[in-house]
Amino acid sequence: MIELPVIPSERKKRPDWLRVKLPAGPEFRKVRQLVDNYKLHTICESGSCPNMGECWGAGTATFMILGNVCTRSCSFCAVATGRPNEYDTDEPRRVAEAIKLMQVKHAVITSVNRDELKDRGAEIWYQTVRQVKENTPETTIETLIPDVKNNWDALIHMIEAGQEVVSHNMETVERLYRAVRPQAKYERSLEQIRRTKDFGQRTKSGIMLGLGETQDEVHKAMDDLAANGLDILTLGQYLQPTKMHHEVIEWITPEMFDNYREEGLKRGLKYVESGPLVRSSYHAERHVNVPI
Repeated sequence: MIELPVIPSERKKRPDWLRVKLPAGPEFRKVRQLVDNYKLHTICESGSCPNMGECWGAGTATFMILGNVCTRSCSFCAVATGRPNEYDTDEPRRVAEAIKLMQVKHAVITSVNRDELKDRGAEIWYQTVRQVKENTPETTIETLIPDVKNNWDALIHMIEAGQEVVSHNMETVERLYRAVRPQAKYERSLEQIRRTKDFGQRTKSGIMLGLGETQDEVHKAMDDLAANGLDILTLGQYLQPTKMHHEVIEWITPEMFDNYREEGLKRGLKYVESGPLVRSSYHAERHVNVPI
C-alpha cells in the first residue's frame, strides 16, 4: 500500500485543486429559471455542491423531492433540519415537466429523509420516476435514496419504478458514523445496498474523505461495499458547509484519490469515480452503462 501524505486543514487555506468557478452563463440561468418557476428544490443549492456551475452550465441538475427540510441532523450536511410540513402530491408532475423542458438526458433524483412518513415518501418517489419515464422515455434516471430505516417494503416501492441506477450513500467509514450520521447505522446502510442489488438493480454509493478516516478504514468500507453487491463508488473531498458543521480534518491530495480509485477496482468494485471535487451525481450519466 502506498502511503501518501495528507495535509491538515487547520489554519491552512483551501488547496488550489479545490478551487471552482462561480456558476454563470446562459444555460445556468435557464436552469435556475426553470427550477424557480416550477418551485422545485435541488440538492445542488441545498447541499452547496461545488460542481453546480459545471452541471447547471451543461443543462443538468439533481432534483430533491419531498421538500427541503430533513428529519435527520447529520453533521456534514447543509440541508435544513427540522419537522417537515411539505408533502406535495403534484411534485412528480412538476419534476417531470421541468426535466422535459430542460431536455435532460440523464436525471438524478434525491430526497431529504422523511422518517415521520409511514412509507418514507415511497409513493412520491415511485410517481416521480414513473412520470419522468412517461414524459421523456429516453431520459435515464438515477435515484439517490436516503436511509429507509428498515422499511424494506418502502425501499422496494422506491426502486421498482424503472430507474437505471439506485444509489444510497454510506457517507463515511464505520467508526465515524456516530459523529457524522448519528441517526444512521453502518450495517443498515450496507443492508439497504444489498437488498437493492438482490432486487436486480445497478447499485451505487458515495463516501466523503477528510473527516478523520484512515486509509485502512476506507479500504475496509470498500471491501464491505463490494461484499454487499455495490457496483459504483464515488469518493470526494468533504467540504465544511458552515462553522456549525463537522470540521475538515485533512485535505486529501489528488494523488491519494487516484490511489483510492485503484484500490477500489482491485477490491471488486466495477466503477470508481474518485477526485477532490467528485460528488454523488458528478458524471452520473457515465454510470448507467456499468454492467449489473
